[in-house]
Amino acid sequence: MSETLHPQHTALSLATSGLPVLPLRRGKVPFGNCTTCADNACGGRPNMKTPGPCRCPGVCHAWAAATTDPAVIASPRWAAAWRRAVCVGYHPGGAGLTVVDLDDADAIAWARTALPATRTVETTRGEHWIYRGAMRSVNAVRPGVDIKSTMAYARYLGPGTGPMADLPDAVRALAVKEPAPVRPAPQAVTVPAGPGGGGCPHRTPAYLERGIAMAEQRITEASSAIHATVYGTFLAVLSKHGRCGCLTDAHVARLFTAAQAKGETVRHCTDAWTNARTRLGL
Repeated sequence: MSETLHPQHTALSLATSGLPVLPLRRGKVPFGNCTTCADNACGGRPNMKTPGPCRCPGVCHAWAAATTDPAVIASPRWAAAWRRAVCVGYHPGGAGLTVVDLDDADAIAWARTALPATRTVETTRGEHWIYRGAMRSVNAVRPGVDIKSTMAYARYLGPGTGPMADLPDAVRALAVKEPAPVRPAPQAVTVPAGPGGGGCPHRTPAYLERGIAMAEQRITEASSAIHATVYGTFLAVLSKHGRCGCLTDAHVARLFTAAQAKGETVRHCTDAWTNARTRLGL
């Protein structure tokens, strides 16, 4: 780091300006889960990208542990982490910021022609371009370019130079895949009928149509937590219709189309559908 202050002192200074901070250990990575949260015991995810329901007072969940509270930063529970810390990380999205991480000279050259100028911070191998505004974090949006904002952390390397610009559409567009035809990955699932040997109980056209229409409506009317809503809707549809073979590619395509209209990509739809199938053991 360019500053000579101890990482904890730097963190306290940054927190007063509204930047949520956390200590980073050797390798510039967050500290791992504490013993209480180990093995997903607290309900958080092992990769530490999403906090669990716990309110762990330690620096235990990467970006989700970042804070602006000086009492937490100076607390005994964080003291051991600060003693081992090599630098300070921060949660850009928590401060309403987006960092475009340019990892090499080619990426920097591209940014200078494709993106509006903004505050720039030199890194070990490239530059961080910092914009005012938060968005979804995505890695490898193009060669040597990552976007760090919500649910991500960045290393603090100094205040940077130049005025900070508002987050442009050109950066938001980097997180969106090129439009593609809806191609649902899963196929209709068919399992043997029950002991009675009867037909599928959901094959009544009106029943199935009503279920798909309600699922489309749930996704369309979502005003927040779109990812969670899409996954929850897919899970509900599959739990009702996933084992009897009544779902067709056309039904799945309708759900994917509704999700894409809310900003989801085909990849996100496919991942959500696959995860729902896996959870249900399909």
